[in-house]
Amino acid sequence: MDDLVRAAMARWPDVPDVFGWLSLTRNGQWRLHPTGNALAPDDGDPDPEGESISNPQITSFISRNYMTDDSGCWYFQNGPQKVYVRLDAAPLILRIDNKNSSLQAHTGTVVDIVSSWWLDDEGHLYAQTNLGPGLIVGRDLPAVIDTLHTPEGQPLSDALEATTVDSIVVAPALAASQTQPASLHFCAANHIETLLGFVRRPALRYA
Repeated sequence: MDDLVRAAMARWPDVPDVFGWLSLTRNGQWRLHPTGNALAPDDGDPDPEGESISNPQITSFISRNYMTDDSGCWYFQNGPQKVYVRLDAAPLILRIDNKNSSLQAHTGTVVDIVSSWWLDDEGHLYAQTNLGPGLIVGRDLPAVIDTLHTPEGQPLSDALEATTVDSIVVAPALAASQTQPASLHFCAANHIETLLGFVRRPALRYA
């Protein structure tokens, strides 16, 4: 968190939290909702897309001051005010940083530890990391799958064809800090929030 943000929190400690103004797409893009409708009630209609935030100074500021509360709701600490974020997929969107052969969050921070992997029944791959829960971005999913192997060296794709159990142990062939084996679990897509401990729609949690 930025020092200026900490100072603002200390100076104005009672600023109300806000909901509905910011969302994070499944591609890791921050989006602004000028009418505050990002967290409209879940009535089956598509969520409002909002407006892309493309200014690198703004996105960097959001990313540096992005965190979670004790209930698993993620927010951007904008000075003294918490701006809760609607998550279209997960709190973090993970991609491969080819330069360093590592996993990197959409915030620009490198993942040091993956403690578990989760493959849902819609084909999405999630990871529980030292930074928090994240979704492997779609364009990098095949490459990440290709890096995963069992401790015996069997590729994940081959292991999946041979297994009938609920989880297997895998390790990624990525940077040295990310090669530790971890369990890969299979789950239903609608259980992923509970299993990984995050909330996609904070407004409903605090309603």
